[in-house]
Amino acid sequence: MKKAEFIQAVADKAGLSKKDAQKAVEAALETISEALAAGKSVSFIGFGTFSTAPRAARKARVPGTDKVVDVPATTAVKFKVGKKLKEAVSNS
Repeated sequence: MKKAEFIQAVADKAGLSKKDAQKAVEAALETISEALAAGKSVSFIGFGTFSTAPRAARKARVPGTDKVVDVPATTAVKFKVGKKLKEAVSNS
């Protein structure tokens, strides 16, 4: 499902116009992004938790050339699935 399809589905389920649903979805995504950038986690009970974790610098090998390159340290986004979502997906 692409973003436009997701926005349409939200509009249909919430009884909103497509324009209002788009504003709501974009505001929610922006708020999650801002919280993660500030080092906070975002939890939706039953759905899951978005969080960040530091990833150490490392060396990686380029496939095909076997050249070794340095990969800098970074912060990665993690998602831990919630129980209800896990059950809904596994039962489908």
